[in-house]
Amino acid sequence: MTTEPDVRVEDKLYQNRYRVDSGRSHIKVTPHETPSPELLALVKLCPARCYELNGKGQVEVAHDGCMECGTCRVLAEGKGDITWTYPRGGYGVLFKFG
Repeated sequence: MTTEPDVRVEDKLYQNRYRVDSGRSHIKVTPHETPSPELLALVKLCPARCYELNGKGQVEVAHDGCMECGTCRVLAEGKGDITWTYPRGGYGVLFKFG
């Protein structure tokens, strides 16, 4: 017997709001010719899908919508592939529980 959950995760995440600090990304990808395995993993593993491959095969980040979960920090910051800081006060994800 399978049961469907009353509320999906996507529906809960939709309630969150994001205040984007235009022009001041809190995530920076280190310039690269060929992405490291860690950067390629972020394209698939980032729950907010902030990382994408561009036309040149390099990984780019779009920080708007970032849930600040730390996945990218765990995977890529230690190797120097990204630089991550908290957004300025009042910006970033605004979680709404309920």
